[in-house]
Amino acid sequence: MPPLPEDVRKLYDGPNFATITSLNVDGSAQSTVIWVKTDGDDILFSTVKGRLKHRNFERDPRASLLVIDPDDPYNYATVRGRVAFTDDPGGTLIQELSGKYLGVPWTKDQPDVQRVIARVTPDQARMRH
Repeated sequence: MPPLPEDVRKLYDGPNFATITSLNVDGSAQSTVIWVKTDGDDILFSTVKGRLKHRNFERDPRASLLVIDPDDPYNYATVRGRVAFTDDPGGTLIQELSGKYLGVPWTKDQPDVQRVIARVTPDQARMRH
């Protein structure tokens, strides 16, 4: 895929909420609002092992992401791609994202939570107007 377009990158790098969609076992869609950031041309988010989106992406890595432009809700950026996971035992990504979105450290995980970094590698990314 070509580099992530700058207008798409701007929305994913801003403190804008994204919606990610995975596929359930029965083929139905499951959407969740998440915090995101870019890393190169990939989109990263944090999740907990065992959550539905984690289980869905482990089984079928296809994902669709959407961020709406807060200055003009008729503009939005879509990304379609595949998700891969990396363990994040220190919760470094959730801490970074909490700083970006809330301005404070993340303290809501229970001690036994196992965090992972989800990396969405885009097959397609575009801005819609």
